[in-house]
Amino acid sequence: MKIAIQNGRVIDPKSGFDGLADLFIADGRIAGVGQTPAGFVADQTLDARGRIVCPGLVDLAVRLKGIDTELRAAVAGGITTLVSPPDVNPVLDEPELVERLVRRAAECGLAKALPLGALTRELAGERLSEMVGLKKAGCIAFSQGKKPVTDTYALLRALEYAATFGYAVWLQPEDYWLARNGVAHDGEVASRMGLTGIPVAAETIAIATLVQLAAETGVRLHLRHLSSAAGIFMVEQARQSGLAITCDVGVHHLHLTETDIGYFDSHARFDPPLRTQKDRAALRVGVAKGVAAICSDHTPTDEDDKLLPFAEAKAGATGLELLLPLTLKWAEEEKLPLATALARVTCDPAAISGYAGGELAVGAVADVCVFDPAAEWPVTAENLISRGKNSPYLGARMAGQVMATLVDGRVVFER
Repeated sequence: MKIAIQNGRVIDPKSGFDGLADLFIADGRIAGVGQTPAGFVADQTLDARGRIVCPGLVDLAVRLKGIDTELRAAVAGGITTLVSPPDVNPVLDEPELVERLVRRAAECGLAKALPLGALTRELAGERLSEMVGLKKAGCIAFSQGKKPVTDTYALLRALEYAATFGYAVWLQPEDYWLARNGVAHDGEVASRMGLTGIPVAAETIAIATLVQLAAETGVRLHLRHLSSAAGIFMVEQARQSGLAITCDVGVHHLHLTETDIGYFDSHARFDPPLRTQKDRAALRVGVAKGVAAICSDHTPTDEDDKLLPFAEAKAGATGLELLLPLTLKWAEEEKLPLATALARVTCDPAAISGYAGGELAVGAVADVCVFDPAAEWPVTAENLISRGKNSPYLGARMAGQVMATLVDGRVVFER
């Protein structure tokens, strides 16, 4: 299948290419940018006039509540590759379960799903999982999801084992004892509302521990969902010291703060919690500087789970279809080049995941997103494909709409 995407503004953050050009695709690969390859005759042509043509988005945190539906939501949001955590039911601690997930995702023929394997059996934080078998089954790295490892000695041994085989470990930095009963940022808003708080120290103490263990073991460490100014600073310092540490920030944390809880709005309950304006500002700067990638932290939930009182409601929000417009909104507010913003959701997360994507160089896998940056659309339950309709942005209008998504050179979504 040969496809020509014509008249668009092609932005490839990895190579630095940014200009009006045609993109040519053949046999699932990028065959040319700008100049027509010799003998190329398109079987299909897409007109991208007035639109941006960029690599397909790579999302580092997606919970698949119904694989087919969520993968359809992913490609509708321009996401061609996503990483799913192991803390599902059943836990991804057996190779057979991983193989089943990979196979089901492949059968859908939509976005590619890259699973994280359980670091410990049943995510109990005690015995090591079958990492070698899980890796062979398709896991790109190992994680506890949102489950803690409270035994630091067990954590050390797990990181040592992973480092021995060159496996990466992805962990959410949160001290269990400081965060276990909390539901909001430990500050004035939580105090005024009578909510149990989670202090920033829950994040920074965990980061300090993980940084020390990474230095001790040499493991490749990815810290998930940073939420604080102190946290992003600590990771930046660790990276400058030469440690192989990466991190990401949930896109909602680039926009919302503790005050967005409003009158106990459960749609604004997140894990980690929304923090102060100072924290949000620091996260924005850190992401702009390339310290962190951006993820959706997509957590679809049933309506009943959000109708509960704030402290009992399930944390998280749908994010697959909002990742691109919220990233564009952040970039516009910070007056950042579009290529910089797109790097944080394409080539940067691709490098973290180890996936050979996130670029439009000749010969690269033809995972492509075509979007209209000016097109506005309302965020409504009817407009969201994901089974999760839970979002603090319900009723708002977003700028930036995906018009077409290609995976392996196939058009898998077109508006």
